Amino acid sequence: MATKSTSRSKAPGYKCASCGWTTVKWVGRCAECQEWGTVAEIGQVSARTQAVSVANPAPAIGDVDASTAEFRPTFVGELDRVLGGGLVPGAVILLAGEPGVGKSTLLLDVASRAAVSNNKVLYVTGEESAAQVKRRAERIGALADTLHLTAESDLATALGHVEALDPDVLIVDSVQTLSSSEVDGAAGGVTQVREVAASLISAAKKRDMTTIMVGHVTKDGSIAGPRLLEHLVDVVCQFDGERHSRLRLLRAIKNRYGPTDEVGCFDLTENGIEGLSDPSGLFVAGSIDQVPGTCVTVSVEGRRPLLAEIQALLAKNLSGQARRSVTGLDSSRMSMILAVLQARIGMDVSQMDSYLATVGGVKLTEPAVDLASAVAMASSYLDRPVSRRLVVFGEVGLAGEVRRVPDIARRLNEAERLGFTHAIVPKTTEALSGVPEGINYREVTTLADALTMLFPAADS
Repeated sequence: MATKSTSRSKAPGYKCASCGWTTVKWVGRCAECQEWGTVAEIGQVSARTQAVSVANPAPAIGDVDASTAEFRPTFVGELDRVLGGGLVPGAVILLAGEPGVGKSTLLLDVASRAAVSNNKVLYVTGEESAAQVKRRAERIGALADTLHLTAESDLATALGHVEALDPDVLIVDSVQTLSSSEVDGAAGGVTQVREVAASLISAAKKRDMTTIMVGHVTKDGSIAGPRLLEHLVDVVCQFDGERHSRLRLLRAIKNRYGPTDEVGCFDLTENGIEGLSDPSGLFVAGSIDQVPGTCVTVSVEGRRPLLAEIQALLAKNLSGQARRSVTGLDSSRMSMILAVLQARIGMDVSQMDSYLATVGGVKLTEPAVDLASAVAMASSYLDRPVSRRLVVFGEVGLAGEVRRVPDIARRLNEAERLGFTHAIVPKTTEALSGVPEGINYREVTTLADALTMLFPAADS
């Protein structure tokens, strides 16, 4: 009679330290997360963890004290907007961005404001000397008596400073520069980043210490290090901006305490970084003259409507191969709009150089800016300007139809607040509510309707 085998089956022999993927043989690259050098031998399955007795049973959710998770404002309005109200004691925030975008300047400003608000702040820098950070703090006016600064790259020493000072807020710039002598690997490697992050998170939760860690990004814009890092922290923020523009945008990719659809706008100057509560003025040209090829649109970034001006130039090509150039917009959307103008409207743009750009270096990725892009290109093609008091928004389809976009009333309210009096919007199936009386809007169903309305004498 056959008997069941009592021997314990072996687990797959190798496991990825970044994502946990397992395999029966060693490979140099994880097939799940595509990280190199993270697959290591794990041996046999260990015995299962046994339950232990607890002194106090888990309380009912209504009895949990939530006062420890209340927001404390940073007094940086745009940062508080993105975080949902401010910093939460014990929260761990990861701030990622490209080199030179202004991460250190922003956090130094946040550190000084937190210190002025009767908080003890420890700033650990592993990329610069203490003297360099102090010079920047003097330049942007970020000196405070309770702001402590140390230049340290050893994790144990940094945790020693935490033990000695017991700060309310800890800022680490950056998590890739710290290393622990307890684990192998160079600073910034997968193993080191995981150990550094786990130690800092453990200290933050134990002390109710708000911790902000700066994270580097790779060439494709993703956060360097193991993917586990983003899962461990409470908030992940992305700080973006063009190198040749002063505008910086802060977005929350993950937020356990607040929304992930808010956007913070900052102005980076030689004297520091300043929040922009009303950034629309940066994206609209100051000229009052009507120029062909320009059109103002309203894009929604998170919950915030932003007015931006789109400029287009269509010129006859003399070399035989038409050029296409796009700045601040999606190049594939521009190609699609040019094809719609050619096929549905009858504008011969195939032998014309086409240039499309936004004012102020803002990036517009929302499909709602399609109609304004088409109007700007048609205006340049016909050499006829549109009114400077007009805003246009709507998504354009391949059939030439104008599709509805969300938050129409919010966009119109923002346009009316900034002095615009007319608008062209997609047609809706129901009456719009909340539209201000100071703006006159017209609804259209196709791109041809919009162009006929704007250029009545043109052959469109």
